[in-house]
Amino acid sequence: MKKILLFGLFVSILSLQDLRAQSATNKPVLNHIALYVVDLKKSTFFYQQIIGLDTIPEPFHDGKHTWFSIGIKSHLHLIQGAAVATEHPKNSHLCFSVGSVDLFIPSLKKNNIEYENWGGEKNAVTTRVDGVKQIYFKDPDGYWVEINDAKE
Repeated sequence: MKKILLFGLFVSILSLQDLRAQSATNKPVLNHIALYVVDLKKSTFFYQQIIGLDTIPEPFHDGKHTWFSIGIKSHLHLIQGAAVATEHPKNSHLCFSVGSVDLFIPSLKKNNIEYENWGGEKNAVTTRVDGVKQIYFKDPDGYWVEINDAKE
């Protein structure tokens, strides 16, 4: 009888642990960000060649999608179909961290992409109060992109 009670207690404890584990894994995590673009080839070139993202397989195979890896189990989806590029506020931006902002800037210059600091000063870098360097520029569809050298 003791063995049955101990077994029952053991099963109950395991069930509680399973419930806790489910609760912990039910916390939302970023899966993807989707951007609606005018010219998929131009935008794909930008994120692949300028930003340096790696493409990943996309399930549609319809010529209207490009997917990129942007972190562990996180993706950037480009979807063709926007009629025109639109203006977006700088406060709404994508941010990618690199080892060195200073080493990233020549790639922008080589491709004639203007960049600015947070205040809008052309060809200038912002240094945050925590020492992180930042620059901002627009992708082909007018979405703002930040590049910084944050180590986190």
